[in-house]
Amino acid sequence: MKFIFTFICWCCVINAIGQRCGTTDYLGQHGASIITGTTTNTETAGRDTLKNEVIVIPVVIHIVYHNNAQNISNEQVLSQLEVLNNDYRRLNADNARTPVPFASLAADTRITFCLAKVDPNGRHTTGIIHKYTKAELFLSDDEMKFSSKGGDDAWDSKKYLNIWVCNLFGRTLGYSVLPGSPSNTDGIVIQYNAFGTTGTLNPPFNKGRTATHEIGHWLGLRHLWGDAVCGNDGIADTPPQQSSNSNCPSFPHSSSCSVNSFGDMFMNYMDFTDDDCMNMFTHGQKNEMRGQFATGGFRNSFLNSTVCDSSNAQGDPFPEDDINAGISVYPNPFTDQVIISYKNVSEAAGKTIKLYDVTGKLYLTQILKSSKTSISVANLPNGIYFLKTESDVKPKIFKLIKQPSNRF
Repeated sequence: MKFIFTFICWCCVINAIGQRCGTTDYLGQHGASIITGTTTNTETAGRDTLKNEVIVIPVVIHIVYHNNAQNISNEQVLSQLEVLNNDYRRLNADNARTPVPFASLAADTRITFCLAKVDPNGRHTTGIIHKYTKAELFLSDDEMKFSSKGGDDAWDSKKYLNIWVCNLFGRTLGYSVLPGSPSNTDGIVIQYNAFGTTGTLNPPFNKGRTATHEIGHWLGLRHLWGDAVCGNDGIADTPPQQSSNSNCPSFPHSSSCSVNSFGDMFMNYMDFTDDDCMNMFTHGQKNEMRGQFATGGFRNSFLNSTVCDSSNAQGDPFPEDDINAGISVYPNPFTDQVIISYKNVSEAAGKTIKLYDVTGKLYLTQILKSSKTSISVANLPNGIYFLKTESDVKPKIFKLIKQPSNRF
């Protein structure tokens, strides 16, 4: 018998009982129609991840609301993006609260998130959709993912992480598909008052960790206890625990299947504790999630997604490094340096060049003084960058890839 295991979700109870999951109901309604995570990825980036590459995931937020409270602000959305980028890069302010015995296991996943700047039709977008629905609430049955059912249709799941924010029935805070699920339902769903850190929120789930948890599922992670008594999540450096934890236990917190005195890793994002109690992923979880972007992985196509760069709006291709344009930028891919070369000094003098990553973060600004300028980029993280000449009548943009040096 082929087991269908494509949908993991977690739900939080707003009292001391703990958190409740809608998996059973969901599989009961849709299990027979959901594919497993063992199908083949037919759309790829044509490359593997680079060593230490910072992977950027473009995000589109579908806010499906029935009343003003559910129509959360863009500020609330931005607060959630900040949480995700901090949590997945281990820049969260509460990382110092990771217990000492687990601190060496805590990882920077080198995964970041940005709001999409280009929609599937090539037009400019904020990456945030506000859509009214007649539905007062939604079950964990994917109806919020379809316009025909009162929701909003998914954007291309090979380029965008779709996040639906809406009013979920009961005490469910969120749920997610696993890698390999159908493209029209691929993404995560979050309760509107458990999204972000400002605005309409319901403590103790007001630190944005519901989305951190659900995206972990979207990237292939399971709950720490493997959804079984003393089960297995398949990750070597997450210790076994009897079941989920709720509220915020005191460290150490042991169970019948603890392997040592340190007990449960209840501060891990893949447990069910309060938002304020969560603060880490492990190196094993990092490797599992990043493996989804490797060659053949279900999220590999995201390595080629450029929809977070607004200069690509209207569907225009990136300008080529054409010597006839009077400027060339090389080498590409680069390791330690990038050279900007104009045909003559008069064309280069006074030009300002800026180097951005795909999230729009500015890494370098420089005014050119000669026809050929070399800039040092050895300390940049591996990944995709855009070099822009901002003093030209028509700015030129060059897409560059930083790869690790082969020197030892």
